[in-house]
Amino acid sequence: MLEPPQKTGVELSDQQRFSWLRLIRSDNIGPMTFRDLINRFGTADAALDALPELAARAKARKKIQIASIDAIEREMDVAQRCGARFIGLGEPDYPAALKMADAPPPMIAIMGSTDCLARHSVSIVGSRNSSLSGAKIARQIAEGLGKADFVISSGLARGIDTAAHRAALKTGTIAVFAGGLNVIYPPENSELLSEIIANGGAAISEMPFGWKPRAQDFPRRNRIVAGLSLGLVVIEAATRSGSLISARIANEMGRLVFAVPGSPLDPRCAGTNYLLKDGAIVTTGARDVQDALMPLTRTLSEQAPYSLEEQEATDEISPPADESERQQIMTALGPTPCEVDEIIRFTGISAPIVQLVLLELDLDGRIERHPGGLVSMI
Repeated sequence: MLEPPQKTGVELSDQQRFSWLRLIRSDNIGPMTFRDLINRFGTADAALDALPELAARAKARKKIQIASIDAIEREMDVAQRCGARFIGLGEPDYPAALKMADAPPPMIAIMGSTDCLARHSVSIVGSRNSSLSGAKIARQIAEGLGKADFVISSGLARGIDTAAHRAALKTGTIAVFAGGLNVIYPPENSELLSEIIANGGAAISEMPFGWKPRAQDFPRRNRIVAGLSLGLVVIEAATRSGSLISARIANEMGRLVFAVPGSPLDPRCAGTNYLLKDGAIVTTGARDVQDALMPLTRTLSEQAPYSLEEQEATDEISPPADESERQQIMTALGPTPCEVDEIIRFTGISAPIVQLVLLELDLDGRIERHPGGLVSMI
């Protein structure tokens, strides 16, 4: 049996959970902006109070919409009726590997058992239009890794995802949604989801209940699929596919990327063969994955996970930037992503002022956050 990562963290109170959900559901609040707001203002309640003034100082093009208390009450009521709960970043039940990911979601909703979230996971992704042999190797790898005590994570899509989930029903599997947990996509996998939950698996999502997935939501889903696991296995992926996006994200997060070689004559294998040329680990069975990941299971168990905890702000909040400083920072930014430290060095403006201006611009939707803490103008 694999030794699971050590559970660490502090449980949120009901009020904190409510406020965290309200903050992340407000306009232009992504994971990195959420983190910066909590770090600056101490609590979600204090951050919510500060949002209107921050948006006003940025001369926002439109009034920021803060999630209403009624909307959050309705969502929490829907979650309760679905048998789901919300877990905040830093709580003991939050998946350990996902805590280590770049910009992990501050809140996730979960249906099913949290036990599988506490175990080491491997993600398996691939073509929705999989071949018979592709589905077969997905089942074999998922079954083998399940017997080795790994949980299998995937996106509940047709093809490879479905094959991997089904093969791991008895040993544990996690389905990651691109939409709300009460919006099953594709609809024909409704029965599979019920089997996952009934067998002690789980379904998770960072999106609001009732949210219907759009094209741009799937890369966000893929970020969680990659972040949940120590490694990502790609089986049958075309050159333009979500699976290759998942592989790129996993590589950026420092996860191991595995690829199953396929026929050069099959377009479904062009992406996986490209990954192999680019340095992915050649994979023909579960043992290849298991042998590569075993040392990482011990490393993850020893690492101190990222923690995001509320605390009352005791330091004096720095004054807002003046117009000259704001213009300097905006001039320094461009379409090419850059580090925040570079902006500080280039402008000579203090770190708190730079961070505050970036928050203001973020709330107005004028900057984009990138992996590694990089920012750029939109």
